[in-house]
Amino acid sequence: MNNNEPEIKMFGGPATALIPAVVVVGVLLWLSLAERASISSFWVGGWAAIIVGLLLTKTPRAFAESITRGLTDQTGAVIILAYLFAGVFGKLLAEGGLVNGLLWFGVESGVQGAFYVVLAFLLSCIFAAGTGSSVGAVLALVPVLYPTGVALGGDPVMLAVGILAGGAFGDNIAPISDTTITSAYTAKAEMGAVVKARLPLSLSSAAVTIIVLAIFGGGSDAIPSSIDVNASPWGLLMIIPFFVVIVLAMRGQRIVVSLIWGTLAAIVIGLFTQLLAPGDIFSIPAERGQSSGLVEDGISNITGAIVLVLFILALAQVLTDSGIMNNILTRLERHAARGVRSAELMISGITLLFTVPLGANAPAILLVGPTIGQPLGADHKLAPSRIANLMDCAANTVFYMLPWHNAVIIWYATLVITVEQYDLPLPSIASAFLNPYAWALLVVLLISIITGWNRRYVSPSESPVR
Repeated sequence: MNNNEPEIKMFGGPATALIPAVVVVGVLLWLSLAERASISSFWVGGWAAIIVGLLLTKTPRAFAESITRGLTDQTGAVIILAYLFAGVFGKLLAEGGLVNGLLWFGVESGVQGAFYVVLAFLLSCIFAAGTGSSVGAVLALVPVLYPTGVALGGDPVMLAVGILAGGAFGDNIAPISDTTITSAYTAKAEMGAVVKARLPLSLSSAAVTIIVLAIFGGGSDAIPSSIDVNASPWGLLMIIPFFVVIVLAMRGQRIVVSLIWGTLAAIVIGLFTQLLAPGDIFSIPAERGQSSGLVEDGISNITGAIVLVLFILALAQVLTDSGIMNNILTRLERHAARGVRSAELMISGITLLFTVPLGANAPAILLVGPTIGQPLGADHKLAPSRIANLMDCAANTVFYMLPWHNAVIIWYATLVITVEQYDLPLPSIASAFLNPYAWALLVVLLISIITGWNRRYVSPSESPVR
């Protein structure tokens, strides 16, 4: 087979491969608009999309093999493993008293309402930037920060999207984030130069986000009856495992290793303070089918989202193998930009465009970087760090708004579990479109491209990495 020939052939051409993706999106939006959204109900969209795709392909064997490749992708496997350990970690923090400890802190210090929503955003920023994982941040922090923030008068929608926004910031800025690594690699840039050049863009967007959350983050003063306002401040000790994970990740440990050590720290602190009993963590259930403890609960809470993510990974692989993405790239290359401003708009715009159908943003950068980003940027003498940042910033905007993307799916799944436990209001999955950091970063990126602010050209100190 010719290397340029797609492995999957669809009736009507490669563009038909988009139809299964439309099926998934249609089911997600239908259920959300009907206010009947749940992660398990979203499975129907993934299942139906694969059936529809199989009916539309001329090569069912290749289609099935493509789905299998998507399900067994090594990057996806690492992400799912991180999901599992982050789910347990977040459960231990919540049940170990951090919710009520933070509530005690908020009442005593006066950090309430919109101020607490801003604090939740900053904590999410720190966690995501330290670990390089937006999903790890929402898994660990939504069960803790969301119920506390609602109890302290934060607006539920802005609180929820504020935590998601912090995850987007971390994905955008962290040196160990998959998007940062991919953008630097494909642009042939030094990691240090990339992060340094990205700081003005990311910090400006974070500042705008803080202003938005400070203005709109206030809500009700009613404290849910399910939260104990008289809880011991000892629960604040559970913030220590939070920083254990961050410090280890920043010292080069992989996210899974960092989460394991953080989990062990949470168990030790919980047992020492008697906020957790050994039986809370694991015990033989009285009857078959009952929970064996917090470890099982943490994993159970995330399995529904993982199933949906697997469907998304499979369909993303189908899109790649069908040739539709390469066709789009080929056509865009024929209309390569001439001026530096239009070149930058094309690099960022194409990256953003490719994040829309895919369930992960790093693959979009991997597709665009070697084919358009690096060659077009080099033609206009753009510094490799600038090329990397054009792609990375674009990949972290709309991606954190759309309800079929991995980070948004996990964020919403964790919200669903949390509100059921504490009997709290549940924002719609469509509220992700209000993500203030994603919008701010998009505007900041456009301003940078149009005005030339923060634009860098090749210099002897920053030549492409060979």
